[in-house]
Amino acid sequence: MLQPLIGIPVFLFLARLAAWNRGSLNYRLLFWTLAFQGVFACFVFRSAAGQNLFISLNSVVIALVDAALEGPRFVFGSLADPAAAEKNGLGFILFFQGLTTIIVISALTALLYHAGIMHRLLKLFAAIFSRLTKISGAESLAATANVFVGNESMLVIRPCLPHLTRSEFCTLLATCMATISANVIGIYIAALRTTMPSIAGHLVSASILSVPAAVLLAKLAVPESEKPETLGIDVQPHFEREKTLIEAVLNGGEAGFKMIAGITTMLIAVVGLLAIINVLLGWCGSQLALPITLSIQNILGFIFYPFVWLMGVPAADVPEVARLLGTRVIATEIPAYFTLAGLIESGTIEQRSAVIAAYALCGFAHLPSLAIFIGGAAALAPNRKADIAAVAWQALFAATLACLMTGAVAGIFYNGTSILS
Repeated sequence: MLQPLIGIPVFLFLARLAAWNRGSLNYRLLFWTLAFQGVFACFVFRSAAGQNLFISLNSVVIALVDAALEGPRFVFGSLADPAAAEKNGLGFILFFQGLTTIIVISALTALLYHAGIMHRLLKLFAAIFSRLTKISGAESLAATANVFVGNESMLVIRPCLPHLTRSEFCTLLATCMATISANVIGIYIAALRTTMPSIAGHLVSASILSVPAAVLLAKLAVPESEKPETLGIDVQPHFEREKTLIEAVLNGGEAGFKMIAGITTMLIAVVGLLAIINVLLGWCGSQLALPITLSIQNILGFIFYPFVWLMGVPAADVPEVARLLGTRVIATEIPAYFTLAGLIESGTIEQRSAVIAAYALCGFAHLPSLAIFIGGAAALAPNRKADIAAVAWQALFAATLACLMTGAVAGIFYNGTSILS
């Protein structure tokens, strides 16, 4: 309990330390962010009503992911069926049993947009968030959109992008990287559902906790020094509504397919290059007779050691969890989650460490996503490329700290008896 209580102020201090200037601090944002995280985490981890609600939500999300696999099963047969693949000695196949769910969930999201349901949800929660924290309407809407639609949050505020301040761009990028997209949640569930049955509930909880944390840390890293155009204004969600329901499904499915292609390409390239670099580093380490195996994960893991301890991870498990976070920085959270599943299955780490790690890994806070989000924002607002690039590293730093802060909140309230274990 003591470690994460120290950790949260440390993470806030580091974000402030990295700031370009010491502009005025939004104390209202600070208060409501910390208050919301405390109340929400207490509700989830310590109250019977909260735990029962999230167990129900966990069941619903897993049922949704299972249903989404029916399409891939119809097309790919036993390759997309985890039980059949295991029986045939094929094991888990990420592409068929994880990535293909993205198409179905993307199509579902498009349906919710077409029906106007998503539009109303975004407006409601963005208005509440804006009034409580006194940040701009564009920031509130983008932050809220990350809970529901993830990567598409930039498109939701597309008309506002050319007019955002640098601080708003930092907030936009940080919230994108500190959270996960709803349409990729099936991948993480596929990785951990066997070893951590309540992973869906944890992922939803982590996503909700990370949004206000990302906004706060982004504002500490790049304080507002200008006057946002949408300050005090409720921004309407922007989206292009398809003419028919069928068109919405087709466009949503195509968007999901493009995402699968991008993720697959990135994983093959990054994981392969990482292995090559690690071979070279390992050879160098052996020539120098180093007592440890030299690898990028281990090097970055050393950097994360103190931060992992500050999240409340038991000392014996700090090296393993630190390596997971090091893996996420370079190779994305997907390999990190699969490694976490292996650590749980082998009993290498405690349940407490596993839960904290699941929360801290729940975000796109890594170099590949930084490039993706910078490219996306620059394409939508080409006149602001210089400003977007200028805040990119602060945004990644803020997003990483936000994920660590979410892990620390879980470390404070998780006591080992939660039915969300």
